[in-house]
Amino acid sequence: MSAATPVFSHRHLLGIEGLSALELTALLDLANEAVDLSRQVEKKRSTLRGRTQINLFFEASTRTQSSFEIAGKRLGADVMNMAVAASSIKKGETLIDTAATLNAMHPDIIVVRHNQAGAVHLLARKVGCSVVNAGDGAHEHPTQALLDALTIRRNKGRIEGLVVVICGDILHSRVARSNILALSALGAQVRVCGPSTLLPAGIERMGVTVFRDMTLALRDADIVMMLRLQRERMNGGFVPSTREYFRFFGLDEAKLKLAKPDALVMHPGPMNRGVEIDTLVADGAQSLIQEQVEMGVAVRMAVLEALARHLPNSSPQ
Repeated sequence: MSAATPVFSHRHLLGIEGLSALELTALLDLANEAVDLSRQVEKKRSTLRGRTQINLFFEASTRTQSSFEIAGKRLGADVMNMAVAASSIKKGETLIDTAATLNAMHPDIIVVRHNQAGAVHLLARKVGCSVVNAGDGAHEHPTQALLDALTIRRNKGRIEGLVVVICGDILHSRVARSNILALSALGAQVRVCGPSTLLPAGIERMGVTVFRDMTLALRDADIVMMLRLQRERMNGGFVPSTREYFRFFGLDEAKLKLAKPDALVMHPGPMNRGVEIDTLVADGAQSLIQEQVEMGVAVRMAVLEALARHLPNSSPQ
């Protein structure tokens, strides 16, 4: 991939918040090159040769963890997946204890997913290596937002000026927050839509237009991004029933026709078919869901490469 002077100069990637459009675009450009590399027979690079990458996942995530593992290995890193369920964390070890233990092993990059917002930031302050946020509670999921932005840009040729509707469980979604930040910074008009019980108080302050009626939200939409109903994060009755939820906020063929004829459909996965999205739409011609998975590896390669340029003893780029 390109060895041009990097625009992304951060030691960690802890969130989209605080990143400029220029920095986001630099990561997307780097990821675009990684797509071409990943489609070749020879997919390996030596960017991270001799480096150690630890994937530290306190929450299960087959898709995100496997894509970070593939990304690290394609760049030549030694990748270790830490099985938290079998570790000392289950015996009462604190996150700070874990950070100290890992730090003593001298890793170069730690990729962290945790169920508590802010846990990744805490760990980043306690280790001497680069840290990537692979999702922390309902706070942020920066690489998901980057892969969504890359998918949109490759299919629409731009992000600026597009109308993007993010629909569903906004309240519990770190994907929604990161996407709002990234797509707004890149010039999209972002709308959010969901029942009042699943819309965070003050969400308007993020610069989005809020809808509680999906039929209105979808008008003139270029991109329809559906979110998973995160029942595992719910402590009460946020929706009367999944059947009722699908009726008003599930994306089916009839509702999709309310958007632009060339509107494209996205979903960060895993999908609850028949709850937030109909199978015919998920697998239809307007769906980008499988492409999002491919872009996930490319974006994570780009992030790891961008951070590698600032690791100690890195070769000048």
